[in-house]
Order: sequence, then C-alpha cells, then structure tokens
Amino acid sequence: MAALVVGVPREVKVDEHRVAVTPDGTRELVSRGVSVVVETGAGIDSSIPDDAYRAAGADLVPAAELWERSALVCKVKEPQADEYEFLREGLVLFTYLHLAAYPHLAEVLLERRVTAIGYETVQRADGELPLLAPMSEVAGRLAVQVGAHYLESHNGGRGVLLGGVPGVQPGRVVVIGAGNVGWNAAWIAAGMEAEVNLLDKSAERLRIVDQIHRGRITTLSSNRGTVERAVSGADLVIGAVLVPGGRAPVVVTEDLVRAMKPGSVVVDVSIDQGGCVETSRETSHHDPVFVQHDVVHYCVGNIPGAVPHTSTHALTNATLPYLVELAVHGPAGAIAIEPELALGVNTENGEVINPAVAKSLGRRAAYPSWA
Repeated sequence: MAALVVGVPREVKVDEHRVAVTPDGTRELVSRGVSVVVETGAGIDSSIPDDAYRAAGADLVPAAELWERSALVCKVKEPQADEYEFLREGLVLFTYLHLAAYPHLAEVLLERRVTAIGYETVQRADGELPLLAPMSEVAGRLAVQVGAHYLESHNGGRGVLLGGVPGVQPGRVVVIGAGNVGWNAAWIAAGMEAEVNLLDKSAERLRIVDQIHRGRITTLSSNRGTVERAVSGADLVIGAVLVPGGRAPVVVTEDLVRAMKPGSVVVDVSIDQGGCVETSRETSHHDPVFVQHDVVHYCVGNIPGAVPHTSTHALTNATLPYLVELAVHGPAGAIAIEPELALGVNTENGEVINPAVAKSLGRRAAYPSWA
C-alpha cells in the first residue's frame, strides 16, 4: 500500500503549546517515503520555527488544507469542537484521546467513522503504557513544582515551604498512585526534602519504590482508612490514579476534602481521565486553580503543556516509531509489526474497539477489522 500522508496541525486546545511531530520526526518520515504536511506555526510555541520543518521536507499549509490532504493526522490533544468539522470517514487519528473523560468526542468519532488511536491506551504485553509514560513523568514532576507554588500564602496556600528549614517541620506531601506520575511526583517531593507518603494498591510497586529510596519516601498500602488519615493531614495531595482507557475512580471524597487543612493544595493529575478527587473539575493553564472547602484545587487537563519544549521532544521520542509504522503500513500493517498498537485503537468503522474504553462509555467492544 502507498504511504499515508501525515498531517501535523497546530494544537487549538486552550493553553496547549506542544506539537505532535518535530523536524527530526519529519525528516524520518520523509526518508521513508511519507509526505508530511504541517500547519503554519504549529511548532512556534515549542520554540520550533516553520523553516525547520521546511528544511526537513514538510509542506507548510493552513489548517483546512492540512486536514483535507492528510490521511493520518497526528496530534497531541483530543480534537476540539472547532476541529470536529474536519473529522471524516477513513481518517486515521493518532493522539491523546481520553474518551472516558470526553464521551461527546467519542460520539463524534463514531458518527464520522474515524479510526482513532489513543496514545494513552497503547499497551505492551507487560502492561506498560509507552506513549503515556513520558508525559506522566513530566506531569508528575511538574505537579510538585505547581503544588509548592500554590502553597505560598500570596497564591492562596497555607504558607508552607515543602522542604522546611532546620528546626521547622517540612511540608507533608501525599501522592495517591505509584505509577509513572506518582513515582515521579514522590521522587521530586523527596528531593525537595518534604515528608512524602506514597499510596498504592500494588505491593510490588511500593516495594520497588522502597528499595530505591530506602525509606526516604514512606510507602503505604492504599485503602479507605490510609487514604483518609494521609489526606486529612497533608499540605499537598497529588492525585495520580490511572485506569488505562477508563475513568479514574474517585479516591478522595468531598467529605475528605472538607477535612483537609485550610490552605492546603490538591493537584489532580488524573483530571484528564475524569479526576480522582470528587471536588475536581478541569481547569486550564490560563485559569488553573479554584478554591473549594478552603482547599486550593489545581486541575489542569494538559499539565505538560506548561513546558512545551521539553514535553514535545519527550513525547515525540516515544510516538515517532509508531507513527512511522502507521504511515508506511496503515493501521492493520502497523499492528502486525507493533502489537501494542492494537489496544490503542479506540474507535474504528463506527464502533468502539478498546474494551476498557467501551466499558467507560457504556458500550460493547466490537471485533476489530484486523483480527
């Protein structure tokens, strides 16, 4: 089959500054016989000029022309409402989707019969999520930085320095979930000399953290009682719970938020999967926080977008090998080469394919065309 034309649009989600393909990625695709069209200005916010894409072999075009010419559109974030008009039957979309949190988008993808492949559900046989991992690392590290910022009194916090000083107790950080987000958050918080509690249901995950950090991070088995005790005494709570393809479970109830100390901070990294704190609602980098029950909530749905230069390169390092296979061989051929892409397919031919996504949307998973 002929290679698919790859389109790289400029992101339009509020305060999203990443781009899905770099000039190096463009060069790699072009070397494999793939035509690449990039929307004018797509990389500017990631400090990548248009001329760098031209030099790598891409055509620079307006948005409407890009969507019309492209058979495979590679993005960073889920399509926004003003992009729905470009979605059409036969289009392959490769991006973060998080359909459990955005069911209306799922309906549009199904209606338009788009083959939509979500970065966050590409999953290896060992359970690893290779395209979620780099952004989870960025989000986890940023969560502590952001939390420390909003703990400052002039930002609405209770005036706590996470690392404390000699003779003064450090701030207490509670991280719920010991996956890539949680482990990175706990690591950075410990590096700032905070008191860190990391909660997870997996004893194996906690054992790995404990072996690496040798008690510098306190690991706790997550259950209702430990969550209540830890959260109620925390200065900063970081929600890092993930169910691949599904909605994040509510772990911190509204009553528990009420029990937190006034001026404490919640950073709900799980918000792009619906949030694991009952009082959370999605915010943006432009308007990132709100206060409820005297607790500052930071619930930005695209946290890594705050550092687009770093995030763009970290993300594209992970996505490029899969993008090349999709462009050269099409979805079915790419899945034969990289089987982990199979769970990445969220929708195809008007049906939901990924079982976890189907369950979160109240649908039955369909049989994929390539099986």
